[in-house]
Amino acid sequence: MADQVAIVTGASRGIGFAIAQRFVADGYKVCITGRDAAALDSAVKDLGGTEVAIKVAGKGDNADHRAEVVDTVVGQFGPVTTLVNNIGINPVYGPLAELDLGAARKIFEVNVLGTLGWVQEALRGGLAEGGSIVNISSVSGVRPSPGIGFYGVTKAALIHLTEELAVELAPKVRVNAVAPAVVKTRFASALFEGREEQVAASYPLARLGVPEDVASTVAFLSSAEAGWITGQTIVLDGGVTLTGNVQ
Repeated sequence: MADQVAIVTGASRGIGFAIAQRFVADGYKVCITGRDAAALDSAVKDLGGTEVAIKVAGKGDNADHRAEVVDTVVGQFGPVTTLVNNIGINPVYGPLAELDLGAARKIFEVNVLGTLGWVQEALRGGLAEGGSIVNISSVSGVRPSPGIGFYGVTKAALIHLTEELAVELAPKVRVNAVAPAVVKTRFASALFEGREEQVAASYPLARLGVPEDVASTVAFLSSAEAGWITGQTIVLDGGVTLTGNVQ
């Protein structure tokens, strides 16, 4: 996989970092992004240093940042072959009837339009010649999830965006998504912290997810072994959507 070059957004920690770590283990060169430059520096070191991993700090919904990332990757590692859209925000909690519309616009801007912006830049950076895109959605995008409802709306939009892109970019580029349930990360901590055993009890597999669960599936979808898979969303949920409870 020495010719594989991946961009993983939102990858200083958690799911994004685990995906980058798996890619490096599989022989990819990787660029990670995020807002915290110091955290990214530490992550690059943990990934094995600048021979295999580089970082560009910035906000994912900023067009100039996205362009800088792609230009940096092409200059240091060569054409982009893989894009993982892992950035997602959810700064609000509560019923949709009380949702601040300004916050909703920001969530949509980052989670949906930002993702499309990353795709457009990656295509400019060589991905149009062939490769794979994996979007990180959520089970809240396939089942109602009260409290984080608009986050779920954007993740449902991301699933449809995945399908549209899969049709438009075929046959050279495959586009898939994964939809995790609760994964033990800082981002999801409010959903399980202090009551992990109770939350996990509703999962048929009796545990919450860990970042490596997502990373292994993303690695598969990005590989030649998934060469006849496109436009699909893989639900990674320990069976919890079978019970009707996605939190």
